Amino acid sequence: MKTSNVPADVVRVLRLRLKDKHAHVLRAKAFWVNQCWNYCNETSHKVWQRERRFLSGYDLDKMTSGASKEGVPLHSQTIQAIGQEYARRRKQFNKVKLRWRKSSGARRSLGWIPFKASALRYRNGQLWMSGIDQALGLWDSYGLSKYQLGAGSFSEDARGRWYINISVKVAREPRSAATNAVGIDLGLKHFATLSNGEKIEALKQYRHHEAKLAMAQRAGKKRLVKTIHARIANQRKHQHHVRSTELVQRFGAIFVGNVNASALAKTRMAKSVLDAGWSQFRAMLRYKSDSAGVWFDEVDEAFSTQDCSVCDARSGPKGLKDLEIRVWTCDQCGAPHDRDVNAARNILRRGHATLAPGIPLLTAHAAALG
Repeated sequence: MKTSNVPADVVRVLRLRLKDKHAHVLRAKAFWVNQCWNYCNETSHKVWQRERRFLSGYDLDKMTSGASKEGVPLHSQTIQAIGQEYARRRKQFNKVKLRWRKSSGARRSLGWIPFKASALRYRNGQLWMSGIDQALGLWDSYGLSKYQLGAGSFSEDARGRWYINISVKVAREPRSAATNAVGIDLGLKHFATLSNGEKIEALKQYRHHEAKLAMAQRAGKKRLVKTIHARIANQRKHQHHVRSTELVQRFGAIFVGNVNASALAKTRMAKSVLDAGWSQFRAMLRYKSDSAGVWFDEVDEAFSTQDCSVCDARSGPKGLKDLEIRVWTCDQCGAPHDRDVNAARNILRRGHATLAPGIPLLTAHAAALG
C-alpha cells in the first residue's frame, strides 16, 4: 500500500429534519412513490416469470416513461430514481420479488421519496424540490450552502417526522504518518477497550429505559413507545458522536475489530449487541477519520482474544466456556493479560501490518506490543 498526501473527495450523507408543516405534502407524494414501486415490483416479477430475466433500472425507466404526464403527480426524475433504486435493491437481496410498499393500515410503510441531484435546489435556507410546489423549510445544522448537493431521499420516521438524507462531497484531508495509533476492541462488558489500556464504559441506553418501555407497551400507549425508542436512539447516537470525535482528535491512526454485529444480533446476546450500536460507531469513526486525515481500518479480529500480544502464542481462553475468564497468563512467555486489552493490542498490530512499510508507531504503543 502506498501513502498519498493528495486530498480526495469523499461522499457523506447528511440527515436534516424538515419542518412538520410539510408532512401532509410529503405523505401525499410518498403514496405515489409506493404506487410506482409496486408497479416496478409487479412488472419485474411478470417479466421474470415469462422470460426468466431481471429488469434493469434502465428497463424500468423506459416502462415508466411519460407517467408524470399521464397523471402521476411525481417529477419524472423521481420516478426514474424509484425504478433505479428498486433494481439495486432486488439485485442486493437477490430476490425475484421484493415486499410491497403499503400506504395504509397497521403495517404501513414509512414514507420515502427519492430524488436525483438535478431535482433539488437550496436557496435562502429552504429547499426547492421538482414536483413540489412549495419551498421546504428545515433545520439546517450543517450549512448546506457550503456543499455541492447530490442525490438523496426524503424519509419519515416512526413518529411521523420527515428528514432529508442528502449526499455531499467533502474534501478528505491528507493522511499524515500513522503515529499515535490505537487498536479498539468492541465489547459488551465495556463498550470499547483501547490498546493503551483505557476502557470506555457501556452506557446501555436501552437497558436504562427498558422498564419504562415495558410499562408503555403493556398499557398500549403506542405513541409513548415510539417516543421512548426515539429517545434511546438519540442518546446512543449522541454518545457515539462524543466518543468517535474524541478518538479522532487524539489519535493519528485508528484500527477497530470487524466484529460481526449482524450475526451476534441473532444470538441470546441480541439485546445487548443492538443496544451497543457497533456498526453506527464504526461508520462514524470512518467518515470522521476521512475528514480529519486520520488513518482508519477495520481489521480481522479472529483469535484476537486467544493470541498473546507479546509472543503470538495461541494460549488464551477459548470458546464460550472460557468467556468469563477476563484475566489470564500466557503459558509460553508468562506475560499477564487483561482479555480485552490483549485483544485491542492484537488488533493494533494487525492494523499496523496493513499500512505501508515504514509508517511508525509511537514508542509507547510499540512497547505495549512487545
